[in-house]
Amino acid sequence: MPTTNTVTPMSITVPPAESAFPPDGEQAWIEVIQKMDEVYNDLLQYEVALEEKNAALEDSHQFIESVLASMSDILIVCDRNGNIDEVNSSLRHFSGKSAEELEHKPVFDLFADDLERARARDVFARFGREGVHDCEFFLRAGDGSTVPVSMNCTPRLSQTGKLMGMVVTGRPVGELRRAYSALRQAHDDLKRTQGQLLHAEKMVSLGRLVAGVAHELNNPISFVLGNVLSLQRYGRRLTTYLTAVHASPAAETEALPALRQDLRIDRILADMPQLIDGMIEGAERTRDIVDALKRFSAVDKMTPEQVSLNDVVERSVRWVVQSATAKFAVTLDLPPALICSGSSGQLQQVVMNLVQNACDATASQPQASLKISGGVVDGMVVLRFVDNGPGIAAEHLDRLFEPFFTTKPVGQGTGLGLSISYGIVERHGGRLSAGNVAGGGAEFVLALPVAGR
Repeated sequence: MPTTNTVTPMSITVPPAESAFPPDGEQAWIEVIQKMDEVYNDLLQYEVALEEKNAALEDSHQFIESVLASMSDILIVCDRNGNIDEVNSSLRHFSGKSAEELEHKPVFDLFADDLERARARDVFARFGREGVHDCEFFLRAGDGSTVPVSMNCTPRLSQTGKLMGMVVTGRPVGELRRAYSALRQAHDDLKRTQGQLLHAEKMVSLGRLVAGVAHELNNPISFVLGNVLSLQRYGRRLTTYLTAVHASPAAETEALPALRQDLRIDRILADMPQLIDGMIEGAERTRDIVDALKRFSAVDKMTPEQVSLNDVVERSVRWVVQSATAKFAVTLDLPPALICSGSSGQLQQVVMNLVQNACDATASQPQASLKISGGVVDGMVVLRFVDNGPGIAAEHLDRLFEPFFTTKPVGQGTGLGLSISYGIVERHGGRLSAGNVAGGGAEFVLALPVAGR
């Protein structure tokens, strides 16, 4: 029998595997990995922040470019040697050149000629550090013309204060001059229109007063006419008597006393001086009325003069009352010698407007009335016009002196009377105000400086 070899299993004891890193080294690697994670996270945050800043920088760049493109003034950025670094679209349009044609070229090449270039170099060299403000130079435009440009130059400095170059801005003066010319023309047109409106308002007031003035002129004219007719009759009698005197022979002169008595020659001779004086008085009265009417209707040149407000008020009241369609009672309570300095015609227009407005406002009252009182207060002549009308509505008080504002029906008011009156009073150094009185009625207060103040 074959011999069988039996293998007895052997027991092998394997020692426990030792760690690749000692315990202290493993902890160190863990800390390194944590630090790497932190650094990675920081890098991610820095990248996000950098992207945000790049986006903000791009927005700022686009914003600056849009601002530069929309500027109507020309803009030139130069280096310290005076060469162009950057320009805006206004300069490109003005010069007719592209940005590539302008960049790195001397800024002085833009000036019209050698004389202007020399003057610009001198000005920029002397005032470059302080800056040049509103200095006018002639530049060469793209069409070859020379254009006056008001230029400003500001130095461009680094963070350390080192001069890096300059920033030049300019505005073509031709546009400003055209704008000023248009503005001046508009102002002249406005002044001319204002004068026409003032004269038109005076003519409107004058038209309302024609009847009153005609009535006032009628009295002295009728008086003069009556005296002239009497003189005509007296002239015929005197002619008859003188003819008889010269025709009678010396023997028949005893009949002349009887003829003299029949013709009332002595009465005629006694009456003639009174007739002549009456005609002179009537003619002078007519002359005064016409003179006042001319002063009122004339385009006044605001020639200062001593103005008696007593005469102005009395004349205004007389004209308005005589032209009123209904009975209008006016009471005057004025001290004597209310004198101010100004234009008689313009002040006449103001007072007449106030009296006429009171007459219109009280037309619906059973007994329309106006009281005008006055005095001197603190160096000012103060006139108060108080009527018994319905007063002024509260919502109208603030707009009363606005041009073209009126509470009258269409066709009965232009809305310019009080506005023009307000302007006239202001030019005289005075005040015009309006309000209501207790118990009803409107009150207008006119204050003017006393003459000599």
